[in-house]
Amino acid sequence: MPRNLMDTRTASFGDLISNGKIYRVPLFQRDYSWTEENWEDLWQDIEALYWESSTSHYMGAIVLQSSPDSEKELIVIDGQQRLATLSIIAIAVIEKLRQLVEKKVDPEANQERQEIIMRTYIGDKDPRSLHYSSRLILNANNNDFYESNLINLRKPLNIRSLAKSNQKIWQAYNFFTNKIEEIKSIIQDGEKIASFLTEIVAERLVFIQITVENELNAYMVFETLNARGIELSSTDLLKNYLFSLFQDPEVLEIAQSQWQGIINTVRMEKFPSFMRYYLKMKHNRVRGDRLFKLVREDITDAEQAFYLLDQLEKYSNLFLALDNPKDEFWGKTPENYPHVRALNILGVKQVYPVLFAAYQHFDPEDFTRVLKLAATISFRYSIVSSLNPNELDAVYNQVAIKIENGQIKSPQQVFNELRQVYVPDDKFKQDFSLLAISTKGPKKKLVRYILSKLEADASGVEVNEDSFSIEHILPQEPTDDWRQHFPDARREEMVDRLGNLTLLEPALNCEIGEKSYQLKREKYQQSVYTLTAIIKAEEWTADSIYNRQRDLARQAVHIWKSDFLEDSTRQS
Repeated sequence: MPRNLMDTRTASFGDLISNGKIYRVPLFQRDYSWTEENWEDLWQDIEALYWESSTSHYMGAIVLQSSPDSEKELIVIDGQQRLATLSIIAIAVIEKLRQLVEKKVDPEANQERQEIIMRTYIGDKDPRSLHYSSRLILNANNNDFYESNLINLRKPLNIRSLAKSNQKIWQAYNFFTNKIEEIKSIIQDGEKIASFLTEIVAERLVFIQITVENELNAYMVFETLNARGIELSSTDLLKNYLFSLFQDPEVLEIAQSQWQGIINTVRMEKFPSFMRYYLKMKHNRVRGDRLFKLVREDITDAEQAFYLLDQLEKYSNLFLALDNPKDEFWGKTPENYPHVRALNILGVKQVYPVLFAAYQHFDPEDFTRVLKLAATISFRYSIVSSLNPNELDAVYNQVAIKIENGQIKSPQQVFNELRQVYVPDDKFKQDFSLLAISTKGPKKKLVRYILSKLEADASGVEVNEDSFSIEHILPQEPTDDWRQHFPDARREEMVDRLGNLTLLEPALNCEIGEKSYQLKREKYQQSVYTLTAIIKAEEWTADSIYNRQRDLARQAVHIWKSDFLEDSTRQS
């Protein structure tokens, strides 16, 4: 990282919260979201410090940004969940001291302890209202409840009427209040209760404090972190920046609603990928760690922010549908189904920026042709020839930009640009002739896809990819008869070759099992699948597998061929 990007130091919760600084959670950062699972994990860590006399416990990194408005204020970029929860524990301790005062247990000393802890870890009392104000200022949805109810020890009148995140804050307070109550050795002694907070929670829960100067540095730091808990994500950071550009509350509300609709469609965890595909229509070499920088450069006012939200909303449904060939999005264009399914099976997403741009700028028929081309190129380049994915990514990036700016206006021009990554027939046939794919795990769908396409080409009948069993002619667990032609080393090399795989009815597959090739061949003649019925070699050897796969490779050249090349006859 560049010099002066950040200042780092080790700090306990006590160091952070009692240093005279105000910690402000950005207005639009996510609400309090910890649940009982998170509270329980934290409490177990605290108990270990208390009972086992461990020296300290690392709480992860907390990222703070210097405020441009006040030297006394720090903006909490990452860590608000942990800071809020530890503050809630401090409030639970204060409540226990208050209860001792009510019970007349050393009332003067416990009253003083209560006030010292409040001033040290929570905040000061306003001399006019006599209400406490917090050193930790939460976001717009949580701060009023946190200050009015928790800090001032007022139980809400109707808990069910609270926002979900405020209910979680109150539930957290009750959880830790009950947990403290369970420590019988301290609960009736104000000094021990106070020591539990000051010596355990405040001093032995340790953070790496990272302080940065601006949002961009915060984003760069964030991309390297994996701190504890439900944290700020890169999506949150982008959202916070966009929302900061809206000054009018009514306009902001519209933007928030639009944003939530996008997130509901795309899903939070997939948003960074979605954003990257969108930006690749406009920028070269869009890496995950540059998303925030690019958005900041492109979007500087509310009008531009609204334009971006409009664009993201427009592409969000396409993004979702590209992951699901059965999505209702394709209802009016069922011809897209096989190509979307192919891309899903191939696991190809690099081409999404091209598909985004083509969907926007081409008519539906031409979009379908680009979609089919994407599946064909992906199969040739990535699956069969296993070439460098970085080169493919760069080429797709350029094509998407050219479609977006009007330099490419037709599917033929798309192919002309992609010709450099279209694997030539000779190389594709050679690579296909040697292709081996395991039928175990996720690759099984890929084998089904390939076999069904080969069978449909041979028989002229479309095949349901889930209707057949994958038959290993040379069995995966061969008997001694098979080992005569295939010693172990040779068997491992040949068993998953495509030439050794075929389609078979499940009942026939169960019947023949690991039987000899002669018995298998008789059953193959009964199969409805053309590729299987034509297997008639006298013996099944390594040469038999090679010869059959070479024949399948000739078919493959014909099947996975671009529509934009001149039709060619099937090679013999």
